[in-house]
Amino acid sequence: MRIASRLYYSAGIVILLFLGVAASAADQTIVLKAARIFDGKSKSLIPNGVVVVQGDKIVDVGSNVAVPGDAKVIDLGDMTLSPGFMDAHTHLTLDFSGDFNKRRLEQLDLNVSEQAIRAVGYARTTVEAGFTTVRDVGSRFVSSREFVDVALRNAINKGVIIGPRMLVATKGIGATGGHFDPTGGFRDFLFGREPDYTDGIANGPDEVRKAVRFEVKNGADVIKAAVSGGVLSLADEVDTPQFTPAEMAALVDESHRLRKKVAVHCHGDQAAREAIEAGVDSIEHGSFMKPQTVALMKQKGTFLTPTLMASEYIMSKIDRYPPTLQAKAREATAARSDMFRNAVKMGVRISFGTDAAVFPHGQNAKEFALMMGLGMAAIDALKSATSNDAELLGIAQKVGTLEKGKLADIIAMPGDPTTDITATERVSFVMKEGKIIRNGPPTAQTAGASADDPNSAAPVD
Repeated sequence: MRIASRLYYSAGIVILLFLGVAASAADQTIVLKAARIFDGKSKSLIPNGVVVVQGDKIVDVGSNVAVPGDAKVIDLGDMTLSPGFMDAHTHLTLDFSGDFNKRRLEQLDLNVSEQAIRAVGYARTTVEAGFTTVRDVGSRFVSSREFVDVALRNAINKGVIIGPRMLVATKGIGATGGHFDPTGGFRDFLFGREPDYTDGIANGPDEVRKAVRFEVKNGADVIKAAVSGGVLSLADEVDTPQFTPAEMAALVDESHRLRKKVAVHCHGDQAAREAIEAGVDSIEHGSFMKPQTVALMKQKGTFLTPTLMASEYIMSKIDRYPPTLQAKAREATAARSDMFRNAVKMGVRISFGTDAAVFPHGQNAKEFALMMGLGMAAIDALKSATSNDAELLGIAQKVGTLEKGKLADIIAMPGDPTTDITATERVSFVMKEGKIIRNGPPTAQTAGASADDPNSAAPVD
């Protein structure tokens, strides 16, 4: 008995020592140094930047901050430290950047499990590009009931795979024959039945409420709806309203009752005006919004998520799309530039969002230069992808700025991004919640993880 007691005692000591070592490793202090800091909120960069990280939190940040004696110091030299970027408009489970006609045919043959496996690569590519948080605003597959975005989010949260923090919208909500109708443009009843609320397709206020509840039940963090036509859908015009004011009111009321924010895909001016009046939290795209509607956004405090990169990419590959879509893309691209300039001049709250999946994942940061090219100041563009997005997503108490007590989502880019905004495209250091994901070249997995893939699913934007 005495021997057994000693063995148990010894084993207990070993376990306690092991737990102590594990806790010590988890709470290791890491100090990041760089020539400058963008803290996510200031009007200028801070020189001689230091960020002190312990565990998953920032414990100190500023210029020439004292370095704890037991800290691991990473001196990044002539770089700029920044909060991890956020992208408020992605489709991380999809890739429809290839040839539209090939993709439309081959999606009928694609196994949703295979698409989910591919999404693992898209997630890693995105976070290694410096985007530590994304909002995934629609993940649907023809004739599939799977919630791949929910599964991807959960696998990342559990540490099973590496990727950005995700807020997901599941399938999104739309009208019969509208932009989100996955059977639009196909032969009637090719898929055996008309889509219903379980596919995100709803008609009338009561059905809209039912669809919202169904999506929240299945894991939605945010509610996304298509309230106007879209560019990459064959069966509608790009700017037509697709929700009635009563349906819009039901969408917003039910979502806000369940404490979910509402993002609406919207190109058309009438639909945007009605959505803003109904109280949506963000307008995604907004291509055809007139100055009066933009002014209403300013008055109501509605965010604009412009997704300039999507139309830029489509126009660069315009011959890959059917003539009907080419015409819609040209029309929307021509209109969105004036709309965005007006929004900047009027002081509308602008959130950074790209529509990643329309273009290959990992190229999200190219949006910054497009925003500056249409009149946005560099520091404001950087804020759009940090503190602005954090506010829109409802997570500003945790991330979005480099401040004591915030989660240690920290990236570094070469030089000064306020003098060369393309530095955002060359991120080489990524930390998420205190864990270093990248310090140097990207992993081999991320190279080509999202490409011009002909086997991708039906477009949702």
